[in-house]
Amino acid sequence: MGAAGSKLEKALGDQFPEGERYFGLENFGNTCYCNSVLQALYFCVPFREQLLEYYANNKNPADAEENLLTCLADLFLLISSQKKKTGVIAPKRFVQRLKKQHEVFRSFMHQDAHEFLNYLLNELADILEKEARVAKSDQETSSPSEKVANGCITSNGPQKEPLVTLVHKNFQGILTNETRCLCCETVTARDETFLDLSLDIEQNSSITSCLKNFSSTETLNAEDKFFCDKCCSLQEAQKRMKIKRPPHILVIHLKRFKYIEQLNRHKKLSYRVVFPLELKLSNTVEDADAEYSLFAVVVHVGSGPNHGHYVSLVKSYNHWLFFDDENVEMVDESAIQTFFGSAQEYSSNTDHGYILFYERLVASSTS
Repeated sequence: MGAAGSKLEKALGDQFPEGERYFGLENFGNTCYCNSVLQALYFCVPFREQLLEYYANNKNPADAEENLLTCLADLFLLISSQKKKTGVIAPKRFVQRLKKQHEVFRSFMHQDAHEFLNYLLNELADILEKEARVAKSDQETSSPSEKVANGCITSNGPQKEPLVTLVHKNFQGILTNETRCLCCETVTARDETFLDLSLDIEQNSSITSCLKNFSSTETLNAEDKFFCDKCCSLQEAQKRMKIKRPPHILVIHLKRFKYIEQLNRHKKLSYRVVFPLELKLSNTVEDADAEYSLFAVVVHVGSGPNHGHYVSLVKSYNHWLFFDDENVEMVDESAIQTFFGSAQEYSSNTDHGYILFYERLVASSTS
């Protein structure tokens, strides 16, 4: 990495962002799924800053057992505090902790980057919630009606509010599942939270069209009729999913691995799906338009679901960087297009965008 690191420093020259660090991550045998997601999360700057601030204010005693949160914070701190601007770091403690905690990640088999991201965010939120509850029970007698503890906003009011951790603050959005009875026209709405959106994909499509399909109306009839509480019977109905509250960081997972019944196995869909640098989320309940900017892409390289490689593209201070385990290099913004997918089914290009990270633009944020 020495030569590659100096090459990156030369490429950026005077434009190397002050205080920023660009470090590759060592691969411990098929841990590219982990490395690619960690790079995307590290360059999710609000999340990184809040995690490091939380860690600085809530360091556990030396004898406390480490967990994925402390290991991730340690890794982020290790990268951000390096004297050198570029280099390679071994995320050994984090990977060891991950394998110790979840048997799925123990083998040297090819793992799914989206499954890992999902597991990690939920695990971090669980740890923060537990710590906040412990802190709250210890401080029950304290006077302020609202206090910030352990990365969570907690309320002392009589109602039991859900804890808002730094994971929820950054990644959580709310979906509304609306069902309209076609007999009495009553609309039943049910809210559910999400940390990422998994979208079905089609050939020669775009993220915008995939999102429209996600929110398209579905008719429930025949065996799928809906039980309407007002009619007190099964009725035909129309159902749709809308984004009620868009998150600050919108994570979109493209469902590239599809189970094909005739083949009795999963197949990778190499479909060309255009993902824009700037995304407008229309058709949301609360906001006319929520605007987002792409800052990271986790790419799956390979022709099938059970083998291959993961790399990531990250935007930092208006520069795009390509992270491939230990290697880091600068790429042109136009290189993003090469990861949209293939217009033909059989193509030599097997590098396809798999997880997209968008940050909400401040002007369109309600917070």
